[in-house]
Amino acid sequence: MRSSSDSDTVNTKTALVVGATGIAGSALVDRLVDEGWDVVALSRSRIRRGGVRQVSADLNSVESLRAALAGERPSHVFYTAWSRMNTEQENIETNAAMLRNLLASLSSHPVKHVALMTGLKHYLGPFEAYAAGEMPDTPFRESEPRLPTPNFYYAQEDELWAAAKEQGFGWSVHRAHTVIGHAVGNAMNMGLTLAVQASICRELGQPFVFPGSETQWNSLTDMTDSGLLAEHMIWAATTDGVSDEAYNIVNGDIFRWRRMWPALAAYFGVEPEGYPGQPRPLEQQMLGKEGLWADMAARYGLAEPHLARLASWWHTDGDLGRNLEVVTDMSKSRLAGFTGYRRTEDSFISLFDRCRAERLIPAAPQAARAFQP
Repeated sequence: MRSSSDSDTVNTKTALVVGATGIAGSALVDRLVDEGWDVVALSRSRIRRGGVRQVSADLNSVESLRAALAGERPSHVFYTAWSRMNTEQENIETNAAMLRNLLASLSSHPVKHVALMTGLKHYLGPFEAYAAGEMPDTPFRESEPRLPTPNFYYAQEDELWAAAKEQGFGWSVHRAHTVIGHAVGNAMNMGLTLAVQASICRELGQPFVFPGSETQWNSLTDMTDSGLLAEHMIWAATTDGVSDEAYNIVNGDIFRWRRMWPALAAYFGVEPEGYPGQPRPLEQQMLGKEGLWADMAARYGLAEPHLARLASWWHTDGDLGRNLEVVTDMSKSRLAGFTGYRRTEDSFISLFDRCRAERLIPAAPQAARAFQP
């Protein structure tokens, strides 16, 4: 490990957020700035939050990263970036290399902690073998062994552990369920996807049809608020005695979609329709709606006319189409002292309110009912 003289050379509250414009990264940037951190945001997209130094670099190149970070001395790294490839083997090669390159670019500077965001595909398997074969029993616990299938989350953990051993920093892994949060152009964004679906249904006078499986409609499940995820990552990075561990992170409540779906419909003033006897994937329901959304953007003065930058139909179909219960155990974090909690209904409604305020979705219709939890 580093000596105390080494750690003294680090600004103890300088955060490097990698993937800073994503759902998790943008929430981290907001919370870190609010808490008085010196924040360096690594992202190719423009950062809109004030009080942040933005740097751009190619995560596939150590040289690019070293050049971009040459003048920075982060004490803590929060890594939330990933790149979706065509196969899991390509996911492994690309995403493991990006993390390896980032950590290598910082090897000459003392870093105190690196927090890595992953997810429940750690327990469910990668996209091409998602929820296939024998799964661990719910609620998922961090002590579950790895599945016997290649998974880029496992490869990222291995890179993190190897660099931590070599460079002497503390680490944490944060396994989130589906994240509810604000981001545009994100590949996995259920909250905004459902908001867009409901807005289109209202525009067409059609019911708000649940797209997933009967199992998901009836089973218990949970989700992760992006603000809570940010709180959790900062907690693990700054609290004595809790580092060098992997942690699940979900809101702390559980719900059934058969109860949540009518509540979401009420917010948008549309008629809910539950499980219709077979899955109705959004990729089918929303096929060819790009032109309609562009027209809606012009009519209502929306900020984003490109439907693909707001809705990730495929990802929401994957989550809601699962034929197994997905519930996550938070005991490890609770016993370590983390007490953060969110109610999932509130997470959705807070996001919807923000999306309306930023003109990402149309304003509320006069006939819409107020949300009642």
